[in-house]
Amino acid sequence: MTTKRQRQQVIVQLLAEQSVRSQTQLVELLGSEGIETTQKTVSKDLDELGSVTVRGSGGKIIYAIPELPSEQHLPEDHLKRVLGEWVVEVSSSGNIVIMRTPPGSAHVVASAIDRAGVDTILGTVAGDDTIMIITNEGSSGSAVADSLRKTAGLE
Repeated sequence: MTTKRQRQQVIVQLLAEQSVRSQTQLVELLGSEGIETTQKTVSKDLDELGSVTVRGSGGKIIYAIPELPSEQHLPEDHLKRVLGEWVVEVSSSGNIVIMRTPPGSAHVVASAIDRAGVDTILGTVAGDDTIMIITNEGSSGSAVADSLRKTAGLE
């Protein structure tokens, strides 16, 4: 028997690894992980986890969890996938980097950057489709922008 906490951890993992478009799809994915549940339970879990729907690659609406515990760091390949799917433009000025995303996606990308623990980045501020990234003292915005562009596959 899987506990609620265990099920929700699997949901967070599935949403981080895959583009999940519906609660029915999520129920099926959980089933493939050996977790039998209902759409109603998944709906409650998504609500408790603070999930949001965002526009993914190709304009498809998918589920995402914008915030995880701040002490939890994402692997580099996850950051690469998130940036590759949602970042459309990166520019810089001084110690500030600006990223553009499709509408409604900036908070997901900013959260992934924050949780990646990039040592040259002090923090992010996200709007609807724009992210402002402040670099650490001694890190240039242009160098960080170049690195993020490369990670996003824009170079």
